[in-house]
Amino acid sequence: MARPEGRPAAAPREPLRAPAARRAVWSREVGWFAVIGVVSTVGQVLLYWLLRLWWPPAAANPVFLLVLTVLNTEANRRLTFRHAAAEPARAHLGAGGLFLLGYLVTSGAVLWFEHARRDASPAAGTAVLAAMSVVVTAVRFVVLRPAVFRRPAHRRRSRGTPR
Repeated sequence: MARPEGRPAAAPREPLRAPAARRAVWSREVGWFAVIGVVSTVGQVLLYWLLRLWWPPAAANPVFLLVLTVLNTEANRRLTFRHAAAEPARAHLGAGGLFLLGYLVTSGAVLWFEHARRDASPAAGTAVLAAMSVVVTAVRFVVLRPAVFRRPAHRRRSRGTPR
């Protein structure tokens, strides 16, 4: 099809890029999530190490996970996803489902490790637990951000971003 005289050819379309504001929000969220994750992981290791002095891994793991999951979720609700409209109950309910996943993954890893290495020290078991906690934390961010801490529809539309 011929182009009318005097009209320039259409420029090739560039791929859509996120606006600078969205990139800044994403960077801030990832940054806060990482800081809270590091603090939580240190707290997990210390609390697990302390509880392991008296309890077996199967008892220490759910206690420290429950305590740290509640604290971690509230810190993320207030700092990481502070512009989201999630009520505390919704945030903690969503995190509760992930608590179960975290418990299964970390308990499975620690129990498997202690079964495979019966002579391993509690420090080695704690290192396995910390590594699995990092994996669970990454999954938490990927799930919590869109599912629990999404922005309300009216705020998204007013900023011009699609649903």
